[in-house]
Amino acid sequence: MSPPGTLRLAARFARRELRGGLAGFRIFLACLTLGVAAIAGVGMVRSAIEAGLAQQGAVLLGGDAQMEFTYRFASEKERAFMVEHADRVSAVVDFRSMAVVGHGDQAERALTQVKGVDRNYPLTGTVGLAPAMPIRVALAGGDGLPGAVMDRVLVDRLGLKPGDSFHLGRQDFRLMAVLTHEPDSATAGIGLGPRTIVATSALDNSGLLVPGSLFESKFRLLLPPGTDLARLKQQAMAQFRDTGLRWADRRKAAPGVETFVRRIGSFLVLVGLAGLAVGGVGISAAVRAYVEGKTATIATLKTLGAEGSLIFASYLMQIGALTLLGVALGVALGAAVPLLLAPAITAALPFPAVFALYPQPLAEAALYGLLTALLFTLWPLARTEEMKAAVLFRDESGRRRPWPRPRYLAATAVLAAALVGTATWFSGVPALALWSVGGILAALAILLLAALAVHRLARRLARARALHGRTALRLALGAVGGPRSEAAPVILSLGLGLAVLAAVGQIDGNLRRAIDRDLPQRAPSYFFIDIQPDQLAGFLKRLKDDPGVSKVDTAPMLRGIITRINGKPATEVAGNHWVLRGDRGVTFSATPPARTKITAGTWWPKDYSGPPQISFAAQEAQELGLKLGDTLTVNILGRDITATITSFRAVDFATGGIGFVLSMDPAAVAGAPHSNIATVYARPSAEAAILRDVSDAYPNITAIRVRDAIDRVTEALSAIAAATSGAAGATLLTGFIVLIGAAAAGERSRVYEAAVLKTLGATRARILASFALRSAVLGAAAGGVAIVAGGLAGWAVMRFVMDAPFVFELGPALAIVAGGALATLLAGLLFALRPLAARPARVLRARE
Repeated sequence: MSPPGTLRLAARFARRELRGGLAGFRIFLACLTLGVAAIAGVGMVRSAIEAGLAQQGAVLLGGDAQMEFTYRFASEKERAFMVEHADRVSAVVDFRSMAVVGHGDQAERALTQVKGVDRNYPLTGTVGLAPAMPIRVALAGGDGLPGAVMDRVLVDRLGLKPGDSFHLGRQDFRLMAVLTHEPDSATAGIGLGPRTIVATSALDNSGLLVPGSLFESKFRLLLPPGTDLARLKQQAMAQFRDTGLRWADRRKAAPGVETFVRRIGSFLVLVGLAGLAVGGVGISAAVRAYVEGKTATIATLKTLGAEGSLIFASYLMQIGALTLLGVALGVALGAAVPLLLAPAITAALPFPAVFALYPQPLAEAALYGLLTALLFTLWPLARTEEMKAAVLFRDESGRRRPWPRPRYLAATAVLAAALVGTATWFSGVPALALWSVGGILAALAILLLAALAVHRLARRLARARALHGRTALRLALGAVGGPRSEAAPVILSLGLGLAVLAAVGQIDGNLRRAIDRDLPQRAPSYFFIDIQPDQLAGFLKRLKDDPGVSKVDTAPMLRGIITRINGKPATEVAGNHWVLRGDRGVTFSATPPARTKITAGTWWPKDYSGPPQISFAAQEAQELGLKLGDTLTVNILGRDITATITSFRAVDFATGGIGFVLSMDPAAVAGAPHSNIATVYARPSAEAAILRDVSDAYPNITAIRVRDAIDRVTEALSAIAAATSGAAGATLLTGFIVLIGAAAAGERSRVYEAAVLKTLGATRARILASFALRSAVLGAAAGGVAIVAGGLAGWAVMRFVMDAPFVFELGPALAIVAGGALATLLAGLLFALRPLAARPARVLRARE
């Protein structure tokens, strides 16, 4: 028969088979639908956020474009450029300070992120206040004091209400309203304190914006319609190339947020792929069971002269039709759930999201589903060609090939490569995708080897003399090690889901260990900034006389931007490394500070006054590809300083203490206004008095309590861990569905087993104990292997991604094993009721 004729006949057979319903494919459809829905849902949320960032770019940025400077305001030439090209300009200054209510011992203090604004703020969007009023009215103040608005958290922390007064530095302010919405908050990054907004002009007498103080100025531009943003950016960067200018515009208003959303979304999609892989195990098991159930039909067709290719094509069409149904259901579910939950998701997000039907993430999820279904059904379907017509006349068809024919092996390899390539391409983070897919494949390999090991070990233990007399246990081990054992599907499906949860638990536990226990032991109590040179002596005297203080470290600091490496633009040489993104702290010292470890080169002489030299952090230098003798151009306060790298030194940022990537010789920055920073190590009982005395004596000095900063980081990590655990939970749910499918598939054999055991005198209690032990053994094995795979994944992430020590967390590990055993036990007992209730005579007669 010609190929077209074969396909038509195969289609007819497939159509007739499908008329029988979906009885054997419920697990198939459930696994495929859930896996595709999880990936589609994550993709929809990610696309909604990206669309919100794109549509609301001008509102998020505070204008069509922004020119940002560190440590200074715009020069006259820079302001003239803005006025020439913009319809309106708004200047914003951003810095940290201490908000203080009251005086002396009764004063309440809290760290706040201050935003000073002018009369044009905001150029776009609306500031939300309670009680409602225009921002200009609120900042005008009353009773002779300038006005301010505060975030609700800060208002409650300080015990304020509208009309009360507080002070920033040496300036008193009147709280006029509570800040409920800040339109440009998404571009501000993660602040260490809640927001306070005041008029910039009201800060003139505060002592907070003096030369050397840490602040950033942002000039937002409202541009004429039709302005070519790319061309305007090029003009600005060319005209003010070496002034430390940073440009942003509405095309990419929040690049940091966008990058974070894309990466966390990609990671969750990859976790979803793990769920789809678990579903693939269930799909494979469902197809294998379906094909085995059709043994007589296939043998009959071969007896009538049907070729193996015809039968394969017929069943492939059936599986293909069901795959399309499962993918369609998954896509519909993945699209519907985010749309239904859109109000709740939007309210929970700190940035805008525009929910709609986005074809791209849905198409990606559908493609993942199709490739996975084909990959996991190919081998079970290949068995249809091996079935012989002789099956009609005897129970077994003889020995089967351990591997399918070469063409199926080749097709499997192509599908696997296509799936990996698709994940790598769509993720946008190729390295993460390859490592994740590699981890999933490695976990599957480990689980498969473990399933084979458990199968053989159980068979050997079932025959051991030591277990004589333990009938229930021997029966359970015999079933696990038997020819129709459920070990492989149970350990593969449940094990992979538990492995993902185990990895998340180990990583989360290690990060919390580092943050909650290890870091506080090494980190200082306070981090003080904006200490002016004439204040340093008095500041140190107060701490020196305090018996509760164990150590104080200080260093002068400026802020600078690395613009060039060896005369070439820095980003062209070293890419988008974090050291090159924005400004970095710069210090200077005539001699190496205490505990400084020089790893290469030499420090400059104490009285050095020659060409500028730099000592660079060793690890970051290696990442940037720097070597001794290279030159760096650093822009400080609009002035370019080109210096030669003469030494590398070890810098440990993990301690929370003072650490600078860049250190220069004092002559290189002589005359540049600077401030000092200090880290103070003190007993908890001494912290309150230190904060009170320093704040009273020097209102301009800002104190950052390290414990509070750690809490902010912990909150962010908790949110990420919760999102990852949710995705892992979907993987585990898929594994549980596969587990139920395996238990349902083995119900018929357990009915016959129970009938035989009852005939031989076994009680229901003993049979039930055997079934329960069988399930518990498989669950514990899946959990045990998941601990190994999850522990390895956790170690790899902590070692190579976080660059932090790894400690095995016993608590989450025990919970994983207990959870695996309990899940299989419940599934096994659920499908043990019918075998226990069946009458032996009826069952045995049916098998005659």
